[in-house]
Amino acid sequence: MNAQKRQAIFARLREHTPEPTTELHWATPFELLAAVLLSAQATDVGVNKATARLFPVANTPAAILELGLDGLKAHIKTIGLYNTKAENLMKTCRILEETHGGEVPRTRAALEALPGVGRKTANVILNTAFGEPTIAVDTHIFRVANRTGLAKGKDVVEVEQKLLRHVPREFRQDAHHWLILHGRYTCVARKPRCGSCVIEDLCEYPHKVEITA
Repeated sequence: MNAQKRQAIFARLREHTPEPTTELHWATPFELLAAVLLSAQATDVGVNKATARLFPVANTPAAILELGLDGLKAHIKTIGLYNTKAENLMKTCRILEETHGGEVPRTRAALEALPGVGRKTANVILNTAFGEPTIAVDTHIFRVANRTGLAKGKDVVEVEQKLLRHVPREFRQDAHHWLILHGRYTCVARKPRCGSCVIEDLCEYPHKVEITA
């Protein structure tokens, strides 16, 4: 895919969704970190329901530590893998309190040192909480990038690196939100909704589905 077409794709996505953001509910960097940690193999809707119970009671590392592991589990038990997620979040809170003064660190290395935080989660925090032009490649973005021809790669790191090289600078800050939303609601896994896609004429997918699913 050439640069002119990439420019047109992101211009179209921006026109369609001028102010994209995560669908997770959060008010502070720590709330975002906690929500993202809880979101693995869970829907944003499910996570938002759990954090709506949790955050009014405990929305800082110190408050969650005071809540205790069993107390935390009681608030998030509707989420899949909640036992493991609760343990990781408790360990993360302890590190934040002991090493970072209760604040979420702003470097990739420090973020990835936290239990349960990988490259994707670190990119989400850096981008959404701290305004850095990172691109967090999840399954949706991996699919959309490869399917459309925006950035083809065999794994998420390769796709991320290619997107960072090829996404025009003016779109880089919001690129991962546009691509996630596009993958979640239009360029879906089993049967892409090509008939209602705002970039269908620019997409290089050879097996387009003309009927809206």
